[in-house]
Amino acid sequence: MPATVMVAALSAGLLTATAPTAHAAAGATLPFTSVEAESATTTGTRIGPDHTQGTLASEASGRQAVQLASGRRVEFTVPRAANAVNVAYSVPDGQSGTLNVYVNGTRLAKTLPVTSKYSYIDTSWIPGAKTHHFFDNARLLLGQNVQAGDKVAFEAAGAQVTVDVADFEQVAAAAGQPAGSVSVTSKGADPTGNGDSTQAFRDAISAAQGGVVWIPPGDYRLTSALSGIQNVTLQGAGSWHSVVHSSRFIDQSGSSGGVHIKDFAVVGEVTERVDSNPDNFVNGSLGRGSSVSGMWLQHLKVGLWLMGDNDSLVIENNRFLDMTADGLNLNGNARGVRVRNNFLRNQGDDALAMWSLYAPDTNSSFENNTISQPNLANGIAIYGGTDIAVKNNLVSDTNALGSGIAISNQKFLDPFSPLAGTITVDGNTLVRTGAMNPNWNHPMGALRVDSYDSAINATVNITNTTITDSPYSAFEFVSGGGQGYPVRNVTVDGATVRNTGTVVVQAEAQGAATFRNVTAAGVGAAGVYNCPYPANSGTFALTDGGGNSGWSTTWSDCSTWPQPGQGNADPDPNRNLAKGRPATATGSQDVYTPGKAVDGDANSYWESANSAFPQSWTVDLGSVEAVRRLVLKLPPSSAWGARTQTITVLGSTDNTTYATVAGAQGYRFDPATGNTATVSLPSGTGLRYLRVSVSANTGWPAGQFSEVEAYSTP
Repeated sequence: MPATVMVAALSAGLLTATAPTAHAAAGATLPFTSVEAESATTTGTRIGPDHTQGTLASEASGRQAVQLASGRRVEFTVPRAANAVNVAYSVPDGQSGTLNVYVNGTRLAKTLPVTSKYSYIDTSWIPGAKTHHFFDNARLLLGQNVQAGDKVAFEAAGAQVTVDVADFEQVAAAAGQPAGSVSVTSKGADPTGNGDSTQAFRDAISAAQGGVVWIPPGDYRLTSALSGIQNVTLQGAGSWHSVVHSSRFIDQSGSSGGVHIKDFAVVGEVTERVDSNPDNFVNGSLGRGSSVSGMWLQHLKVGLWLMGDNDSLVIENNRFLDMTADGLNLNGNARGVRVRNNFLRNQGDDALAMWSLYAPDTNSSFENNTISQPNLANGIAIYGGTDIAVKNNLVSDTNALGSGIAISNQKFLDPFSPLAGTITVDGNTLVRTGAMNPNWNHPMGALRVDSYDSAINATVNITNTTITDSPYSAFEFVSGGGQGYPVRNVTVDGATVRNTGTVVVQAEAQGAATFRNVTAAGVGAAGVYNCPYPANSGTFALTDGGGNSGWSTTWSDCSTWPQPGQGNADPDPNRNLAKGRPATATGSQDVYTPGKAVDGDANSYWESANSAFPQSWTVDLGSVEAVRRLVLKLPPSSAWGARTQTITVLGSTDNTTYATVAGAQGYRFDPATGNTATVSLPSGTGLRYLRVSVSANTGWPAGQFSEVEAYSTP
């Protein structure tokens, strides 16, 4: 199937991928089919699309979701035969509730509990981070079979619930106990989850050396980590049937190897990210020739943080959900490790990472993995290492501080082994990846090559790449530490770029790359941004190897950053231009600061100094925009009585000279009609700085706005 057909399938709401002609499929072969809530029927409210850091929609799959007030529902058309469903959702911080479940209109006795317990993570020690990790996942065996075309609905109860995506799956019956295995229940493990099964697991592992430890269907609670694991298989009846509740499953610095872990779930209780705590499924080493397969890993800090000897380790066919940090990190000394056919959603840092600390990762690969919604870093990150491969992965919806794929010499700590040998990046598909970096105050590309702490001298081959709907650039070459180290020896051969927000190539480092057979369409601003930093550090040479098309223009002004859509049509013409932008005011009252009016939260608000009219509030849109409409809001609560504010709208392109755009007029705000007012602006209104001046308010002696939204559409 052509790549364009694959992209259309993705945008239609199905998280499946098919192959470009004559090339392996990107992403994992998954046992479920995902359907986006925004493509379903709903009595709720669709939110997004939005790429602004810190907003709920920006962390959603597809940057869109459906918000359900209590009693509202979203109804999915089942895409395949299934008897189970997993739902990605969010509830407001500090709240919990349930989702009532309906199959073809009949309510089930079972409900799906939802909670904010594992969400809203703060990592103040990470520069540029904001509160993040808004979504969580909850799963349910339906107790019946449904077929393609049936209807499954979810109804919010007890809380507002935002539904992002539903995964429909046909779960096989529980597997039977292997002959000769040692069951943990024979050593006293409690399958109800009430008792502490830690010692029973240890005793079963000791008794089964060289054999199989059997984990029957049930829930098992472990209160401390296992160690000394070697030459043994830990096997469950299936990840929907055998569930171990532990935030630290294996913690060991070494093993002789031969460890095989498969077919059960490990679900933790990690609610914050504490980097000094080993709150991981595996922390350390499994030893040579080991494997992890068929696992469901959830609510941990990291799935696998691997150090020491893990030679020839295979990690495949697993699900990583809702980690507060990385999904998996090969933390140096990994040799011949294969990480393939895994699904990762909602990781709080890099979803998959190799970090060559203390010793290089060598001859290791990430292949055919599907990664969705890493919410604080990259989908895949390679930090140093020798002869590394990143092949046939599908990465979507990265958020702040992250690219879809990063090939980098960022070391973090010493001793670090920079990139060496040949780095192969082949057959990957990146959808809506790349983000604004708040530390740099400029964007990160969908695929980034970064000489952060030292020059890149390895051979970097980037081949057969598909990049779709990047909010900013497709390929970025940068020295992210600001020292101007060169990026050398890069070849980009065979790429399809569609609807990139700004440019195809964002070159900010000295160095060189050759491009062949790179085709682009729907480029937002220009083909190339070529402005190395620091300004006198050198040039970046782009060699045309032939077969390139659709990106021949160059951004001409290195003093400004291209904004999405400046060249072609804006990829999101209905977006709120003011959201998340810097705001100031002539005054504010207590905690009701100017930024509250652009934070996307209708319940927070700016309030000016009291009894000091006129008062004004100003937002910097970042570039000159054709603004045609303002939507002014106050909190929707009925506790806010109706009022009229007298408002004048002014605009400026330089923040010095302001002109009146809309003269003084009284605007009515009434909770009975949503507590909003719309201000229409004349066509041809071009401004960067938008100022709203309030000279009277019948409800309070101050200017007040919970949101000031600016739109380019009338």
